[in-house]
Amino acid sequence: MFSGMLFIFLPLIIGYLIPVHKTSVLEFINTQTSRLVLVILALMGLSLAGLDNLGQNLSQILLYTATFFISISFCNLAALPLLDKLWPTNTAHDHRQLPLGKMIMESVKLVLVVAGGLIVGITLGFDLSWVDQASETILLLLLFLIGIQLRNSGMTLRQILLNKKGIIIALVIIGTSLPGGIIAALILDIPITHGLAMASGFGWYSLAGILIGDGLGPIYGGAAFLNELMRELIALSLIPLIIQRYPSTAIGYAGATAMDFTLPVIQNCGGIKCVPIAIVSGFILSLLVPVLMLFFISL
Repeated sequence: MFSGMLFIFLPLIIGYLIPVHKTSVLEFINTQTSRLVLVILALMGLSLAGLDNLGQNLSQILLYTATFFISISFCNLAALPLLDKLWPTNTAHDHRQLPLGKMIMESVKLVLVVAGGLIVGITLGFDLSWVDQASETILLLLLFLIGIQLRNSGMTLRQILLNKKGIIIALVIIGTSLPGGIIAALILDIPITHGLAMASGFGWYSLAGILIGDGLGPIYGGAAFLNELMRELIALSLIPLIIQRYPSTAIGYAGATAMDFTLPVIQNCGGIKCVPIAIVSGFILSLLVPVLMLFFISL
């Protein structure tokens, strides 16, 4: 059980141990990581095309997506406002224009890649037996590169430990997402460990879909991808509306994306004081996504 988890987790550990000081090398790694994500998502689409009773399975994916999204979001949003009430955060406006349309299109592009793989697999009808092995091989390389990115993200252990609010927000998200996953698993009558794995994506939709798809199959992988994608899109819409009154809620609901994708929105709408909180919270959640997912998948 644990040997399989270690085999997949090892590239992430090795990557995290590698310091990179040249900006050009980091840019190259970032570019290749983005490309590998697109390749694996296209392979996910091909895997879906290889399923028997495709229409029924797509309905199941949508059911799983809706159940997990509602359950996890409800648990998150039931607790985060209490943190705002008990530990307020000062915010400020900075009226810069943000390319929200462009940011949303980046998310839509990933959906189109999965859909493209599905359409190609259905229309061409070629042998798809190689897809799972190819996905696993590329996944190992992707985890290695993600480990390097996390190590060289600019966050030191000291900076993380000094920002208590960022840590608390991350812990609240973890402590409410996992029960949400259990509730969804009970509703859907699936193994609790599958529900816990599905609840460990924290908004990182590309990696969540890839890891879950590799470990639990394309139905779960597709549901994990859509669940976390919906979280990010809702966060982009929710942050400008609530961050002035509920900054911890806005940052927490953004999940792992608070350190990168949704950070410009958080900074623009909440002010500079929200930035270190968001980065620390997002970094901790990003670091724990592969750890928790691989652990629960291996059980």
